[in-house]
Amino acid sequence: MKQLLQTTFPKGFLWGGATAANQIEGAYDKDGKGLSTSDMAAYKDPYAGGKVDNFTFNVNSMELEAYLNHPDKYLFPKRWGINFYHRYKEDIALFAEMGFKVFRLSISWARIFPTGLEDEPNEAGLAFYDKVFDECAKHGIEPLVTMSHYEMPLTLTQKYNGWISRELVGLFEKYARVLFERYKDKVKYWITFNEMNMNLNSLYTGAGVLADKVEHVEEAAYQASHHQFLASALAVKAGREIMPNAQIGCMINQIESYARTTKPEDQLQALKADQINMFYPDVQARGKYPKYMTRYFAENNINLDTKPEDAKILQEGTVDFIAFSYYMSHVTEARPDAAKIAGSFDSPIKNEHLELSEWDWPIDPIGLRISLNKLYDRYQLPLFLVENGLGARDELTEDGKVHDPYRIDYIKKHIIEMKEAIKDGVELMGYTTWGCIDLISCGTSQMSKRYGFIYVDQDDEGNGSLKRYRKDSFYWYKHVITSNGENLG
Repeated sequence: MKQLLQTTFPKGFLWGGATAANQIEGAYDKDGKGLSTSDMAAYKDPYAGGKVDNFTFNVNSMELEAYLNHPDKYLFPKRWGINFYHRYKEDIALFAEMGFKVFRLSISWARIFPTGLEDEPNEAGLAFYDKVFDECAKHGIEPLVTMSHYEMPLTLTQKYNGWISRELVGLFEKYARVLFERYKDKVKYWITFNEMNMNLNSLYTGAGVLADKVEHVEEAAYQASHHQFLASALAVKAGREIMPNAQIGCMINQIESYARTTKPEDQLQALKADQINMFYPDVQARGKYPKYMTRYFAENNINLDTKPEDAKILQEGTVDFIAFSYYMSHVTEARPDAAKIAGSFDSPIKNEHLELSEWDWPIDPIGLRISLNKLYDRYQLPLFLVENGLGARDELTEDGKVHDPYRIDYIKKHIIEMKEAIKDGVELMGYTTWGCIDLISCGTSQMSKRYGFIYVDQDDEGNGSLKRYRKDSFYWYKHVITSNGENLG
């Protein structure tokens, strides 16, 4: 039987952009919201050590105490964001002007349950997201909602040391049920946890765990991940009961690993690096722990606290699609620190065949095509590329323009490879560029590292008018969406 080759982006492809509550909303102490872990992400100069540190968003117990006792001595940019909380109508209208079919955003858990421990949710928090979703609907934009995007109620870190505790599983399920009941008629697409594999990079960021309060940091990362697996599975099961027509996915930061040489030892290490990365969707898409982790846990003295019922929970809560972020590929080799590199956000081994961004991130569009093929071959589930973009220092001209051909070039090349992957047979649901409007950087809490199609007048210290300006890429992306990816300019 002859099958037709898919040569274009499918009809109904979900073009849009992505954000996170803790990076755009601001209003950190308004309308009953509690402090979140991201509210404790103090600005740290990413160049302090002479070489850019891409992921400084980590907090230990001593820092947390200092931030709580002397907040006036530090800058907490995620507390002010870009004031989306009060400007959401303006921003969503700009997204609609570009033609967005989907807008990825997250809900702040601490806005719904200020400490995470309350019996009843905060109505003011729920009402805010009602207004946001209604505004999206007014413009024909589908919300794609991440339930936990690098933040959680700070109280859960203070009381339980975050996801290291099984207590959080039930608290998250309660939170999930509240969201599903409230927004079941407004939201069709959900992601449970953002980039869960980043627990291996920053325990505090992804899991609210203070690493200096645990004895075995890697074991703690996997224990926290196990509890998040359970919480995600229970949320998926609840979602199917409450919203039978919704789709719920998992998400990872896709780390495409290349072997440095053709040496078999390097090739084997690349395989191991892939396994560490794929472990997360393996559990969430297949409903069980992969066998390769048995050896890994044994050789690294990792002993997880589990219960007999966990296997059934995981099996009953598998996801509908695989969401992922893709920014760069990595190089790995057989060396003493190979295991550490395998789970790292940014490999110290650079690929001489690739150019680097201003933040030393390798730019590798073909790596995206490879990732799409690998993920689809492995899971045979729809894929959703929900983060991809270029952080750069944009210049606002005197006449209110931002010329960003470098961003257009970056995204264009990645869209070309997405289309090639679709020709390869990959089922791709949609594409949401990261930071479709300038926002506070996750890792460095900078404002000057800009990703958006929309320039926001604000500096790293929070000064500025917050006025929004359309960049050149704004108009370019509008044409891309209008043509369903055929007109790349």
